[in-house]
Amino acid sequence: MNRQQSETATTVARIISRASAVALLLGSVIVGSPQAWADYAQDAHRVVEAAHLSFESFQADPRMGPGLRSLIRKARGVMICPKVLPGGFLLGGAGGQGVLLVRNHESNTWSGPAFYALGEASLGLQAGADASEVVLVALTNRGVTALLTATARLGVNASVAVGPVGAGAEAVTENLSADLVSYSRKQGLHVGVSVEGAGVFPWRSLDQAYYGRPVTPIQILLQREVSNPHAAGLIAAIASVAGGSLDIQSVVASAK
Repeated sequence: MNRQQSETATTVARIISRASAVALLLGSVIVGSPQAWADYAQDAHRVVEAAHLSFESFQADPRMGPGLRSLIRKARGVMICPKVLPGGFLLGGAGGQGVLLVRNHESNTWSGPAFYALGEASLGLQAGADASEVVLVALTNRGVTALLTATARLGVNASVAVGPVGAGAEAVTENLSADLVSYSRKQGLHVGVSVEGAGVFPWRSLDQAYYGRPVTPIQILLQREVSNPHAAGLIAAIASVAGGSLDIQSVVASAK
């Protein structure tokens, strides 16, 4: 084995090791005092509210909005990460938190959110740079399936492309063939960084706190076993762009 092959093997081994550690951390359920539950629930609510604000800012942006709205109209899922810190793997909140919502094309309704962490996320930025906001649009079933796996790696489990911006962006979206398309901003400005290679992991403790019991992303997004009326504003915002709607009956039922 030459030096380059040895370095590559070492890098791959390190990524797998770190991914496994994070998956174990994020996959655990909440144990401990009621205060721990309350803290996680508060964190989950903050992430949903921040994701709502971030989505509204993205879709209203004059450069990114047209292309993003065009993609969301045919999207199968949308992940919104309202705060991603560059330069490092996600551990204990450093990196990025986000939410994933999925569309049921038969009923044209949106479900979720399920909570996720975006790790190994230098995202083309230098260490110490400001936090970014990231939106991932899943255009294919493969893209959604990749995000539902325990340790997805963007660009490996599903192809990913940077979303088009500016004049003519809406027309460009018609020819995109990637499973996932990303948009990113920093301090309100489009930065167009690539998320290829970033790890995406379910954040089970936030799911549990938000829905009141241990649930998996599949139970939340595909089987629709739970819902939370707190998410109605976020889902309605996405549905208004996508042309779908919120599953009002399930939200009302969960509020009883």
